[in-house]
Amino acid sequence: MELTTLAFLIPLLPLAGFVVTIFFGKNLPARRGIAAIPAIATAAASSVISVFLLFQVLSGITVDVSYFWFKAGRYLFSIGVTVDPLAALMLIVVSVVGLLVEIYSVGYMHGDSMFSRYFAYISLFVFSMYGLVLANTFFLLFIFWELVGLCSYLLIGFWFEKKSAADAGKKAFITTRIGDFGFLVGVLLFATAGGTFQFSELFGMAHNGYFTSGFLTIATICLFAGAVGKSAQFPLHVWLPDAMEGPTPISALIHAATMVAAGVYMVARCFPLFSASAEASMAVAIIGGITALFAATIACTQFDIKRVLAYSTLSQLGYMMLALGCGGRAAGMFHLMTHAFFKALLFLCAGSVIHAINKQDIREMGGLGGQMKITSSTFLIACLAIAGIPPLSGFWSKDEILVAVKESHNLGLYVIAVGGALLTAFYMFRLYFMVFCGKEKGRAHESPPVMSIPLAALGILSICAGWVGLPWLKQGVTSFLSGGEVHGHHGPDYTVMGTSVLVAGAGILLAYVTYMKGWIAKDAFSKRFRPLYTLLFNKYYVDEIYLAFIVRPLVSLTKALYAFDLAVIDGAVNGSARMTIVWSRAKRWVDVYIVDGAVNGVAFLTQLAGSVVRRTQSGYVQQYALMILVGLATIVILKFLL
Repeated sequence: MELTTLAFLIPLLPLAGFVVTIFFGKNLPARRGIAAIPAIATAAASSVISVFLLFQVLSGITVDVSYFWFKAGRYLFSIGVTVDPLAALMLIVVSVVGLLVEIYSVGYMHGDSMFSRYFAYISLFVFSMYGLVLANTFFLLFIFWELVGLCSYLLIGFWFEKKSAADAGKKAFITTRIGDFGFLVGVLLFATAGGTFQFSELFGMAHNGYFTSGFLTIATICLFAGAVGKSAQFPLHVWLPDAMEGPTPISALIHAATMVAAGVYMVARCFPLFSASAEASMAVAIIGGITALFAATIACTQFDIKRVLAYSTLSQLGYMMLALGCGGRAAGMFHLMTHAFFKALLFLCAGSVIHAINKQDIREMGGLGGQMKITSSTFLIACLAIAGIPPLSGFWSKDEILVAVKESHNLGLYVIAVGGALLTAFYMFRLYFMVFCGKEKGRAHESPPVMSIPLAALGILSICAGWVGLPWLKQGVTSFLSGGEVHGHHGPDYTVMGTSVLVAGAGILLAYVTYMKGWIAKDAFSKRFRPLYTLLFNKYYVDEIYLAFIVRPLVSLTKALYAFDLAVIDGAVNGSARMTIVWSRAKRWVDVYIVDGAVNGVAFLTQLAGSVVRRTQSGYVQQYALMILVGLATIVILKFLL
């Protein structure tokens, strides 16, 4: 089978799984997980094909093919796929995490009344993400970009009978639409200026100086607005923490390999456009750095296990954007890959905990490590990985990011990157110690094998996935992804390595002496720096600011416009209708009682006269003689009287 055909099969298989599950899933028994088979089977098949294509790309074979679709004016629209190192890596991330999440979900969603619908939505989600990754034109990318947003709305608000879940779904959909509007403007700007939606042609134009620097800056920043929404960068980050209202496996899928990764992938895919504008690249780096530090500080104060992980995701996405803005496309994508594995593991472990004790507040947890050994050990692996402890995967990808930021010669951004690493280690081990260590606060049980096996698989990937990017490898993942761009393969930077390990160790040590040893009171910071702690605990009041200055004014405006429409517009229309009714009634009265009355009156009189005259024409001679006699008598009398 040709590689092009295989590439098209990757998204089409999950689409087939969606169709089968959505139409026939209700007829399949959910108790044994049979309703999930179409989704899991198609996901597994796509995963196998993705692995095969990765090996083909590693051997130097790539795919970039388009088929004519239709023409509109001077624009040619085509359907096509691109399988290059960037797409091949992303396909592996989506397929592996997606498949493991689906398997895990069989146990987690066991007994749910909407079991089959859940797996149908996941299949549609994975199809949309595959399409986004493989798209070779802005037109196709935008279609799948919006489909991903639709699927996130369906899955975040999956338990829509809960108001909080329904509101979270709407919040995610509306917030990301703001960024998507900017993305659409950027797409149209490039298509108008370049006369094409094709990536390869637009990248060539940017490389050859076809676009002016001002145009590139404006258009690429518009594109980046879409990434800010999809990848939850500041200030459009507010939807992601609320996305925790969806089922926990969905949180793992959204936070690790699909929706939030879409924005990072888009910037990496359009890297030739961004790298051609220093201003746009700097904007990406600054927003990424702000998001990384901003979210990390909030994560240190949260007590909901899923919200801590949500703000951790925000921070790590900021790291990826920071790397991309500093020219490290390979570093950003490398971290996206490793992060997908250990963040999916963290969320699935959190789901295992919630499934066992039905609680999410970490203050009500403790001592679960002895009762949930698989969950505890895999969670610890993920914490070590995200903290950047060698030789786990997160260390190598974070090291690449720090090197990329360092080589950008921007001290402020480098300090932010190092500070974020310190906070990451602290809040992750704060979470681990509070949940799995210390005194037991209740009884718990380990999750069934259908849930624990994916944890073990992701634990292995969290340990060793980063080894493909060892800085000593001449053909490692950074070289594979660099494609000749800035910041390809680096030799080992031992200064950065040492700094990274030291700050990670310091963060873990601080969490240990606070939450395990008690040498530092847990509430010491909150008491000594109360205003700052309150600010962090309330997430910098960003939601409240949006509510006060955007949401409420818009709601008030819509209410005022509704009242104006009701009183003035509808009033005028309804008043006109009422006047028409009154006028028609008046006309009807005139027509009935005057016009018709006159006509009917004449007819009545004629009829009356006719009836009287008709009585005189009886045919009796005696009656006629009598009438003649009466008439003569009348004439004689009148003659004498007059």
